[in-house]
Amino acid sequence: MIGWWTSALQLLELFVSSVVHLGYGFYIFSSAVAGDLSQAISDLLFKPNFDARLKTEGFNQVNTNADDLPPIVLVHGIFGFGKGRLGGLSYFAGAEKKDDRVLVPDLGSLTSIYDRARELFYYLKGGQVDYGEEHSKIYGHSQFGRVYEKGHYPEWDEDHPIHFVGHSAGAQVVRVLQQMLADKEFKGYENTSADWILSLTSLSGAFNGTTRTYLDGMQPEDGKSLKPISLLQLCRIGVIIYDWFDVPWLKAYYNFGFDHFNMSRRSMSIWGLIDCLMGNAGPFASGDWILPDLTIQGSMQLNSRIRTYPNTYYFSYATKRTRKIMGITVPSGLLGIHPMLFIRVLQMSQWRFPQDVSPPYKGYRDEDWWDNDGALNTISMTHPRLPVEHPSHFVVKDSDCQPLQPGIWYYKIVEGDHILFIVNRERAGVQFDLIYDSIFERCRKHVFRKTPPTIPDHVNQ
Repeated sequence: MIGWWTSALQLLELFVSSVVHLGYGFYIFSSAVAGDLSQAISDLLFKPNFDARLKTEGFNQVNTNADDLPPIVLVHGIFGFGKGRLGGLSYFAGAEKKDDRVLVPDLGSLTSIYDRARELFYYLKGGQVDYGEEHSKIYGHSQFGRVYEKGHYPEWDEDHPIHFVGHSAGAQVVRVLQQMLADKEFKGYENTSADWILSLTSLSGAFNGTTRTYLDGMQPEDGKSLKPISLLQLCRIGVIIYDWFDVPWLKAYYNFGFDHFNMSRRSMSIWGLIDCLMGNAGPFASGDWILPDLTIQGSMQLNSRIRTYPNTYYFSYATKRTRKIMGITVPSGLLGIHPMLFIRVLQMSQWRFPQDVSPPYKGYRDEDWWDNDGALNTISMTHPRLPVEHPSHFVVKDSDCQPLQPGIWYYKIVEGDHILFIVNRERAGVQFDLIYDSIFERCRKHVFRKTPPTIPDHVNQ
């Protein structure tokens, strides 16, 4: 009887979560469409203003010269989008307008951290995305992808490094990219190095994985396979069908990023679709998508080869929407947490790794992972910790860490949920401007490279 009630509650939770997530996705999509229609009407009625707007935007789109300030690149997270997707909607809620040299790349919203790092490189340097021959063969997709006829910052090199700001999984994408640069993994570019990245600022960065992946459907036993009935299974089915129908205008508006897997009806028959749905082919079968990278096990595997570099400045904002009452971790309130995240904040604050499953690492404790923002655990967002803890410094006030030293992860803990500083600016209120103004000021006034730092790299090779 107890087992029946447990199953019923799990199905009810799955239904509620599915409706909430689907509803929010529809809200974002419809908001983008409404915004585009409103802009189109405005353009027709007020053409002079439209022309002036184009000139202003054009300033941001022109590539920099070598003597200009280095660009600040905003890298979106899971289910995110860059400039040009979802019409005029901004993933970063318009923060890109705070500086004249900001780039907002559009990367795969569900593709793996590895694939997104490759895409980010060619977005900046130009050329056709090369996922690598060996990687492509292992995971069963095309070696080459999108073509950038002209890179958005082709002069990018050690003498012209870049500032990166990554939200959620976007921060981990930049770290993987930096390691690729250090290891000279891009064919035809033998002079890359970690010093191509001047700074990395993380907003709720997914450095050490999240227990939410297990709640959404990843198996805690291995951090790779999916539970038969789960939110992620529904997501998997929806994405496969979306990509198979391959409606051009719809894909141009929003793309999950799996074009290199050739799942379109133009590339495979109905039997190919069935094969993907059955889990025998495609990114979800091979594991080359983002969710396995966001489990604790997957993040540890990524982190095992990523270093913190002595010439790069690192700063992270970790978010939290929980508090302790009589020793019990609970959500910090109702009004301050987005409806899409409230259930997960509650669940993550009570998460316990299954007793019949080996913990993901030695010394693991459930209580260390209870503080969270509805998507990631706060312990995961401060700085890289697993399997080796990188040098870090807790910050209360920004002035406490001036002057900044490279090679150290400065981190702040901010009261906010996972999407407080993206999509909807009004939710964050004055905090939105305080955070982003601080980020841009740090990049422009406090982060620069005059002479090579003398501090050693504290992270084990």
